[in-house]
Amino acid sequence: MSSPIRFAHRMTGLKSSPIREILAAAQQSSVISFAGGLPATELLPTMEGWVPPATAGQYGPSEGEPELRQQVVEILQKRGLTVTSDQVLITAGSQQGIDLTAKLLLDPGDTVALESPSYLAALQVFSLFQANFSDLGSSAEQLNFAQVERVLQANPKFSYLVPTFQNPTGYAYSADERSQMANMLDKYQIPLLEDEPYRELDYASDTAHVPIAAQLRQAPWLYQGTFSKVLLPGLRIGYITASQEFMPSLIRLKQAADLHTQRMGQHWVSQWLSSGKQPAHVDNLVVQYRQRRNAMQIELERHFGAIASWREPKGGLFFWLKLHEPQDTRLFLKAALEAGVAFMPGEPFFGHGDEKMGYFRLNFSHSDPAQIATGLARLKKVFEQGPRSI
Repeated sequence: MSSPIRFAHRMTGLKSSPIREILAAAQQSSVISFAGGLPATELLPTMEGWVPPATAGQYGPSEGEPELRQQVVEILQKRGLTVTSDQVLITAGSQQGIDLTAKLLLDPGDTVALESPSYLAALQVFSLFQANFSDLGSSAEQLNFAQVERVLQANPKFSYLVPTFQNPTGYAYSADERSQMANMLDKYQIPLLEDEPYRELDYASDTAHVPIAAQLRQAPWLYQGTFSKVLLPGLRIGYITASQEFMPSLIRLKQAADLHTQRMGQHWVSQWLSSGKQPAHVDNLVVQYRQRRNAMQIELERHFGAIASWREPKGGLFFWLKLHEPQDTRLFLKAALEAGVAFMPGEPFFGHGDEKMGYFRLNFSHSDPAQIATGLARLKKVFEQGPRSI
């Protein structure tokens, strides 16, 4: 008789990603999906006649392609964050940056301070490393800095923030909130992981959105972004930059994980950025996604105005809704898929399990206005029929 498999203790904290499971179930062409944060397929850019350099098929530097790293430096400079190319590490999407940070900083039982709700895939990673969570306050409304200070006084291992069009709520910190957060992180010298995958998808353009990391003077920091939301998500090209003291260890962790990020995608992104097409491409995305956001706002008012509340997002990819009568929104999912519509229940976005009920997230970028109208009409009927047992 063979011996039983003995998994690492950390595997008890690893849960499957609910959004990946829902996306798999929503692959049927008859299903209108508001579940994932997918860019519109028809708006993905193409580069006719692109031929990768011969070296793209060979092993490359762990830090990433030098030209792309310098281009990231220039992007960050425009945002107000000054770094050198030695502080840039090209990653396999921004998700790898979260994983590398967790490996770098977390021991079992450490505490991560984060918004509530927060990005569910980050929660998944931090849970794998057996972290505890401390609630900085709601990311759906103006932050309560008395609560923020109480959390930071308790000396968490680091803070994880998505301050620009947060996932799932769409909330963007004001300039004053960014300044206050930077001051408090400096005061208690709590490291910051700042995640900004959506900042270019800005439908209002009424705030500068200077990174919090750029305003820190004492606290160490990591800052990351991605090309997945504004270029080709299938390339899985992101980046992380950090205080100098973090970089040698981050690079060694990257080497241990996968040696380096795939070079074909790095070269494609670099050449696209060099082509000068990116500004017009992003402008077009903003126009198209603003139209879809507006269409969803209208249809939500028509179908959900009597049973839920929400704020129209000024950027990003999501609406975040709260039912007037809280219920476990996971209990509506099966019926929704059967009705030909997918959405993302809100419960997995909270770090403390099932304590928050009655929220759900809707993506608007992946569906055109006609699909949005049809899908929300279907979803309204599902909610009218009431929840089912899982």
